[in-house]
Amino acid sequence: MDPRFTHPRYLLRKKFLKLLGGEFRISDPSGQIAFFARQKVKLKEDIRLYTDDSMSTEVLTIHARKAIDFSAAYDVLDPAAGETVGALRRKGLRSMLRDEWVILDAAENEIGAVQEESMFSAILRRTVLGALLPQTFLVTVGGQQVARFHQRFNPFVKQIDLDFTPDTGSLLDRRLGIAAAVLLSAIEGRQA
Repeated sequence: MDPRFTHPRYLLRKKFLKLLGGEFRISDPSGQIAFFARQKVKLKEDIRLYTDDSMSTEVLTIHARKAIDFSAAYDVLDPAAGETVGALRRKGLRSMLRDEWVILDAAENEIGAVQEESMFSAILRRTVLGALLPQTFLVTVGGQQVARFHQRFNPFVKQIDLDFTPDTGSLLDRRLGIAAAVLLSAIEGRQA
């Protein structure tokens, strides 16, 4: 596996005022770019992660299975290894009040979840405060917390701290965790 996927913490930053698609920079703990992600403008979601903004080396792809699906599933692939890493599936109606996703392994087995931390904050964000209230997501595998994604308060530039330090047993494939953070930033960001 690429050593870029071994850091305990990252900072994801979404490019401000990108009119078509989305661009994300993911920095390692030293502030160096670890990944650059680009969301293509298509009917079906298509997000690709590269080693840097030259986009010469692709390390992950995230593809929606269907164009329009309330309980959408997104496959996460590692093109260098030629393998499916797993998938992320939105929990449809349950995500109406609080964002919830299921983490699937490469064999389509449910292994974990990504869930917005606070129901109260989620309702406030959807009804009153919108993008002014930062989101926090907890990532669990087998009922054990393995990561936390916390959005920094910034009304102009979306920045999310990715913390994988709770994953002391290496339960979550970091490629799937980083893909989840990028997908949340790209998809859930449209709601606020």
